[in-house]
Amino acid sequence: MTSEQFGDALPPVVRFAQELVRLRTVVDPATGSTEAPAAALIMTLMRSFGWQVDVVEVAPDRPNVIAVVEGGGGPGPTLMFEGHTDVVTEGDLATWTVDPYGGEIRAGKLWGRGSADMKSGVAAMIYAVRELQLAGPFPGRIVVGALADEEGMMLGAKHFAGTALAGSVDAAIICEPEAGEVCLVAKGALRLLIELHGAMAHGAMPHQGRNPILVLGPLLAAIADFQQELAGRVGEHEHLGHVYLTPTAINAGSREQGNVIPAEAYLYLDVRSVPGIDHDEVIARVAELAVAAGAPHGVTAEVIVVDNRPAIEIGKDHPIAVAVIDAHEAVTGEPARLGGVPGTTDGTILFRDAAIPSVVYGPGGKWIAHQSDEFVSIDDITTSMRVYVEAARRFLGAD
Repeated sequence: MTSEQFGDALPPVVRFAQELVRLRTVVDPATGSTEAPAAALIMTLMRSFGWQVDVVEVAPDRPNVIAVVEGGGGPGPTLMFEGHTDVVTEGDLATWTVDPYGGEIRAGKLWGRGSADMKSGVAAMIYAVRELQLAGPFPGRIVVGALADEEGMMLGAKHFAGTALAGSVDAAIICEPEAGEVCLVAKGALRLLIELHGAMAHGAMPHQGRNPILVLGPLLAAIADFQQELAGRVGEHEHLGHVYLTPTAINAGSREQGNVIPAEAYLYLDVRSVPGIDHDEVIARVAELAVAAGAPHGVTAEVIVVDNRPAIEIGKDHPIAVAVIDAHEAVTGEPARLGGVPGTTDGTILFRDAAIPSVVYGPGGKWIAHQSDEFVSIDDITTSMRVYVEAARRFLGAD
């Protein structure tokens, strides 16, 4: 079924998600594209509702859009709904069977880059708060945040977490796609750059240099052993699986000068942790392994922490967890399925930097993000919106 066949029956929340998908909000310095078009569209919608809206650039042309909706029903907690406006690249167009930015609706699904991750979640949270507002006064207030740069270094979440408004937020619902699961736990992410410093020499005279490439083999083997040690210590997490220390990039020398021993080599390590893993221990141990691997070759090592996001977890009895779990059951008629976030979300930063507990719950499949032919079910969008309304009512204490 196409959007034209839906006609006026297409819910406004779906139409808005469709409009967002049609905006290419890949952060691409080569073309100058950013999240700004989606931020402008969101700002316009929010202000049409009469909401108090602030637009703050966290980097040039990369805005956060933050609305504060007062309940008008007396004192109460502050709840945040959060989503991001950037998307990853569409990649090779030949791998798509639909236009990544066409916003096509077919077979009951909205197709396109960002449809699941996470423009449908952004649309659902905005329209949920509007529905709650129109239903009458409620205690407390709601903060609605459409933030920049979640797919990068999470600049939007880091900026917001440093504000006074963030300090007043009692809990957050992160509207990422989780296939109907209520996720109370998320993996941590520790990104390490290992620099190996040797001495350049001619390939015909290796004894005159100190070759950092020779360190990579033993270092990679030692890191693999360390991963097994950690996995044996903490075991497999019920919702997150195992801890991983994954080498993702190596750079040393050049193909153009294959007769030159390079002075430096670099290894990028992507660590995905589960609760029970101490990031400081991992950093220190990786540094020890790098130094030990380099010593026999006269190569020194330095470990640079690129980013450090802890694994986060809240209990099932936390008020925001109870609100979302009960709301899911009330709306769908089915018990909530608990799950975990395999990556990190802005909620990780909000917890790390502003102590905001969060639940991740939103429309779309958990594993469809970043793939070709990304899609989200229209039913998922409308169901998530209804769950958000009910969860907000329960958390804020509305009648």
